[in-house]
Amino acid sequence: MSYNEIKQRLRGSIAPVVTPFDAEGNIDFETMKNLINWQIESGSHGISVTGTSGEPSSLTTEERKQVMELAKKTVNGRVPFVPATGSTNHDETLELTKFAQEIGADAAMVIVPYYNRPSQHALYKHFKAVADSVDIPIIIYNIPGRTAVNLEVKTMARLVEDCPNIIGAKESNKDFEHVNRVLLHCGRDFLLFSGIELLCYPMLAIGGAGSISATANVEPAKVAELHDAWFEGDIKRAQDLHFELMELNDILFAETNPGPVKAALGMMGKITPKLRLPLDLPAEELQERIRQTLQKYGLLEKVKN
Repeated sequence: MSYNEIKQRLRGSIAPVVTPFDAEGNIDFETMKNLINWQIESGSHGISVTGTSGEPSSLTTEERKQVMELAKKTVNGRVPFVPATGSTNHDETLELTKFAQEIGADAAMVIVPYYNRPSQHALYKHFKAVADSVDIPIIIYNIPGRTAVNLEVKTMARLVEDCPNIIGAKESNKDFEHVNRVLLHCGRDFLLFSGIELLCYPMLAIGGAGSISATANVEPAKVAELHDAWFEGDIKRAQDLHFELMELNDILFAETNPGPVKAALGMMGKITPKLRLPLDLPAEELQERIRQTLQKYGLLEKVKN
């Protein structure tokens, strides 16, 4: 499949699925299968794993590979599969991105390395080396709030010009001027995904391809419906869903993702609500607010007693 053909498929709500753990903190692979199947049945247009919502820095390299492989088999071609393969370690990023190609991923999402705070020149060299190491498409993941460095527009445009398989970016960037300039300088056919929940709809309005939103873990059907409505030309419905989801978005990001998301999924009976330290579930006061919000959205009605 050509890069252009893949670009046509990578649209809409790409759900960044959490990594479920059992009570002892081991990966719960059976629950992972159930989550992925639920996402696809709910209308999500694609599946991603081991991104921010998947706690990649709490997983070993081998565990990340195990999650990626299980997810690829579970998706089974029903929707595009875009695992996150980036790390603060260059060699590990290369290893995981090559593994994504080996198992047949449709694309790999590679985060700007966190903690190191590399220069723009170093970022260019890092991403070019990753892109050159594989034939599958690369989606750059720019999230300056968690990496402490912003991949500048000119650097991204240079990468797009020099690396044909860099086809898009997930921008978790609250600077909407920056996001506009990404499309201006990288090309209007560049796949731009929002990673900021309140910018998912505005991103579509400027020509974005969709979103990779943690809220899709909890309310996949409505997040997917927002995109479906937009692409079908029902702008009023898309706007309504944008505002309808706002309160849920806010509560799910009241603390660092994926703590509130996993608390919510636990209340919904989807997972054992467990994170690996140094991340943890929210305190009880916030959990109660999450519970009340889920009740307002009708998300606790189907929980088995």
